[in-house]
Amino acid sequence: MATDLHFTKGHGTGNDFVLFTDPDGALDLSPEQITAICDRHFGIGADGTIRAVRSASLPDGAAALAEDPAAEWFMDYRNADGSIAEMCGNGIRVFARYLIENNLATLDPGETLVIGTRAGVRDVQRSSTGFQVDLGRWRLDGGEVLVRAKNLSVARPGLGINMGNPHVVVALADHTELAEADLTFVPQLSPEPADGANVELVVPHEPLVREGVGYISMRVHERGSGETLSCGTGVAAAALATRYWAGEKAPSIWRVDVPGGTLGVRMFAAEDGEHVALSGPAELVFSGVLSL
Repeated sequence: MATDLHFTKGHGTGNDFVLFTDPDGALDLSPEQITAICDRHFGIGADGTIRAVRSASLPDGAAALAEDPAAEWFMDYRNADGSIAEMCGNGIRVFARYLIENNLATLDPGETLVIGTRAGVRDVQRSSTGFQVDLGRWRLDGGEVLVRAKNLSVARPGLGINMGNPHVVVALADHTELAEADLTFVPQLSPEPADGANVELVVPHEPLVREGVGYISMRVHERGSGETLSCGTGVAAAALATRYWAGEKAPSIWRVDVPGGTLGVRMFAAEDGEHVALSGPAELVFSGVLSL
C-alpha cells in the first residue's frame, strides 16, 4: 500500500534536503527509500532527508530532553545513502525555518529555538544572514591522517576535528589545486577512522586576515553523500583547523567560501569550553507530495 509523503525541499548555501513532518515517529523510512528520495535523476534529489519528529517520540530524543526539556523537536537527519548522521550545520538552519514556516515553532528576534540532534541539543537564533546555530563544543582529534584525493599529486596530512560528527581538514597550496581535486571519488584516509569522516579541502585567501576576519575557501566530500555544495559543520571544522595552523594571533571570526555561497563562523568562550557558531541563509524552495 502506497504512502503519500508530504515534503518540502530546502537548502542552505546549496546543501539541500528533503524535509517532512512525522511528529509521532510513525514513519521510519528505510535506507533504500531515503536513497530513492535523494536520487537526483529518479527521485526528488537531495544531499539528505530531515524528519521533524518530537523528541518524546524517538528513542534518540530522550537524551535531548534530558539535556534540555525545551527541545520539543528532534532533527532526524539521514545522509543520501540512508545512513544516520549525528549533525548537520546547514540542515539545522533549514530545519529551523521549516519548523517556523509550518507553525511548529516560533522564533522571534532575540529568542532561541532549542532543537534536539544526535550530537546533543543545539540553539538556533535569527541572524542578519538568516539563522545562527551554536554548534557547541568542538574537539581536536588526536593523530595525523594522510588523505589521498584524486588529482592531488601526493597524499596530504589532515587534521581531525570533531564537531559532534567527524571531520578531516586538509590544507592545499592554492585555488588551482582546490579546483582540480576530483571529489566524485571518495578520498582515502590512512588510518581510516572507525566511523569514517567528512573531508574538507581548504585554501587560505591572500591575505588570510582582513580587518580582524579570516577568509578561506573550501570544498567538501561528505560521508554518505559525496561532494556537496556546502557543509555547515565542515565549514566550522575548516575555520577551526585554519586558526589552529595560523597560531595564537589568528582571529575567532571567519568567512568561508564554498561552492554554494558564503558562511560565517565565530568561536566564543562558554562555561563548558569554547563553542563554535555558524551563520548563514536557509531557504525553502518548494513543497509537494511523493508516493512511496
